[in-house]
Amino acid sequence: MNGLRIVLAMVCVLWATTASAHFGMLIPDTDETTQQKRTVELTLSFSHPFELQGMELEKPAKFFVVVDAEKSQDLLATLTQTQIMGQTGWKTSYTPKTPGMYTFVFDPVPYKEDAENNYIRHITKVVVDGFGEGEGWNTPLGLETEIVPLTRPFGNYAGNVFQGIVLYQGEPAPFTRVEVEYYNKDGKRTAPNERMVTQEVLADANGVFTFVCPWKGWWGFAGLTTAEEPYKGRELELGAVIWVEMQ
Repeated sequence: MNGLRIVLAMVCVLWATTASAHFGMLIPDTDETTQQKRTVELTLSFSHPFELQGMELEKPAKFFVVVDAEKSQDLLATLTQTQIMGQTGWKTSYTPKTPGMYTFVFDPVPYKEDAENNYIRHITKVVVDGFGEGEGWNTPLGLETEIVPLTRPFGNYAGNVFQGIVLYQGEPAPFTRVEVEYYNKDGKRTAPNERMVTQEVLADANGVFTFVCPWKGWWGFAGLTTAEEPYKGRELELGAVIWVEMQ
């Protein structure tokens, strides 16, 4: 009987972790700026994006924008607390001054996840094309872990392939598990069963993964690794997260 209970408990844990993937979310209201739309409004959250279930997000440890993969500007002081999916999130606005690639990044305070007996730290980024610059979108930023896109991360049709390389400490991370989830913003999408909520692909020996995005909207990709050092006595899940809009 005790053995059966252990098996059932393990099944429940596995079901919970596969059905409810956590994602750092950094969502702008546009993936480009133009003369008609010069300001980007951004929201930061930690959520289950398909199921629209929010979790508390402390004010991030870091939030910044990198222009053309060179100039970094600290934006942490610009954040204002808000409610996203019923939980604490953050918002801000930013107005690019010149054409360029504007990559926004937040690095959170690790989230304590008792259900998995670990902490979760998703270093999350999104790329905004400033005034049609269109160049340099595949340049690594030197983050502890990140997804470097091989598909342009803006101006994509629904149905396009998205491909990227998962980097850990600046090197390709072979055979990394990449979770993929759709931001079901209007709640109109339903999954036929729990296993369809979060998609999953495996990077190849060079850290490269590929996924076809079937719907319009924002898609999140999280390359998951484990930090070499524990955090507060628990395993620390590192997520390299990027958000891409399909139109």
